[in-house]
Amino acid sequence: MFIRKIRKVTKNKTYTSVYLAESYRQNGKVRHRHLANLSHWPQDLVDKLQKVLKGEKFFELQSLNLSLYKSFGAIKVVSEISERLCIKQALGSGREGKLALFQIAGRIITQGSRYYLANEWKQLQAIEEIFRLKNFNHNDLYKNLEWLSKNQSQIERKIYQYRSKNKKIKNIFLYDVTSSYLEGEQNELAAYGYNRDKKKGKKQLVIGLLTDESGYPVSVEVFKGNRSDMTTVSNQLKKLKENFGVERVVFVGDKGMIKSEQISEIQSSQYKWHYLTSITKEQIRTLISAGIVQLELFTDKVLEVEAEEGVRYILRRNPQRAEQLKENRESKIEAIKSFVLEQNEYLKKHKRAKFEVALRKVNEKIEKLKLSNIVKTIEGQREIKVSINIEELDKTEQLDGCYVIKTDVPQAELDAQTAHDRYKDLSAVEFAFRTMKTTLEEIRPVYVRKEENTRGHVFVVMLAYMIIKYITDALGDLSYSRKYIIECLDKISYIEYEFENEKIRTSPKNLLPCQKQILEKLKIKIK
Repeated sequence: MFIRKIRKVTKNKTYTSVYLAESYRQNGKVRHRHLANLSHWPQDLVDKLQKVLKGEKFFELQSLNLSLYKSFGAIKVVSEISERLCIKQALGSGREGKLALFQIAGRIITQGSRYYLANEWKQLQAIEEIFRLKNFNHNDLYKNLEWLSKNQSQIERKIYQYRSKNKKIKNIFLYDVTSSYLEGEQNELAAYGYNRDKKKGKKQLVIGLLTDESGYPVSVEVFKGNRSDMTTVSNQLKKLKENFGVERVVFVGDKGMIKSEQISEIQSSQYKWHYLTSITKEQIRTLISAGIVQLELFTDKVLEVEAEEGVRYILRRNPQRAEQLKENRESKIEAIKSFVLEQNEYLKKHKRAKFEVALRKVNEKIEKLKLSNIVKTIEGQREIKVSINIEELDKTEQLDGCYVIKTDVPQAELDAQTAHDRYKDLSAVEFAFRTMKTTLEEIRPVYVRKEENTRGHVFVVMLAYMIIKYITDALGDLSYSRKYIIECLDKISYIEYEFENEKIRTSPKNLLPCQKQILEKLKIKIK
């Protein structure tokens, strides 16, 4: 290490910057890098340190009092990747943009409340050094959520324009919704509705996520908890046209999302776009009854049938899924039989037990397992028996693993295999929801009540997921979990030396093997 001075001469003044630097070799050439900026140090102290570095005293810099300073590895990576994805540019360089980036980093690295982020977590992170941000509290973060909500459309548009320009994204968009339950009841968007989390008696939010065909979020929207899936589609179509300026769209959604009303709107003169969806088992049976498709056409190969002008049906049978469904159904039937034996045994041992109660319990079990069309109860004298409707069982098994994708995209623009694959890409949206809700980001608990704050919170989660997806895609061959990756990076801290009551902070030279691997894959240098 050595002291390096750089002079910059302007018309009116000469500026001198002083750095603690070191030499290293790269491709056979000697290069220099700065470890710390000492420009604010008094000249006499710089001179003393220079003598130490030249060995004029009996100790070296490494033997001085040193300690670990704040962590910076994870937030450095978040900052770098946010710039690559144009998130940082879209947020802007102002204070609100920096606060938003801080919240995104907090959502990725730790999932605490804003009070925790602003009062405890920031004491552990080199926020000022990486984000150039200081002097803020939890109230500033809540106000920042309002700012994010008000500017969401503009921020989303800037990010999309950057990605569509540099990545040549096609005009295929994937859309799905989920719900997120709330512990309290005071949130302005909270309402009772169809709860996908199976949390009875709890209010919820409905969240719609629009992604491009590679699974990167384009837009997120929060609806009241009682909003039905289908009614959210119109908002997304309007958004694509008005906010993102997209002219040609293939809108992809599942059978519960895109029905006849949504298809009519997609094809209307307002949009003249295309759809890609699937149909229900009953609709498949209708096609079979009409002779449009035959059961033998369902194989593990993708097959296309054009039933009417402008409508294409793409068929496939997934043998693994078919076997899984069969085994699952057989397991349920065995569970019902075992339950019947338990109830009969109870009736034998308890003479005063009511037969009607035991029968009701068995029927409720059958209903709960959704096998009422296959399994029937037979009443005996204080004994319950079950019968299996073989005809219904065979009818149900016929369509195990079978699915039909429906689209109006011309075959010349989207062949059958590509249409099939793009529909299956909806799993990317499901993966995003799992990450945002229950794994790394944990969208719950929602520590906000106001509508704007809620929308801002969910928007932060979406932007954080974009960064997580980038990291996941880049590090896929390392087989590290996302949580492990973040924890590895978060262990990278500055090293702080104390010299004559002055602090010198440097980046660590020696990293753990996992940290080196991650940073090399991400092409990020820790300086």
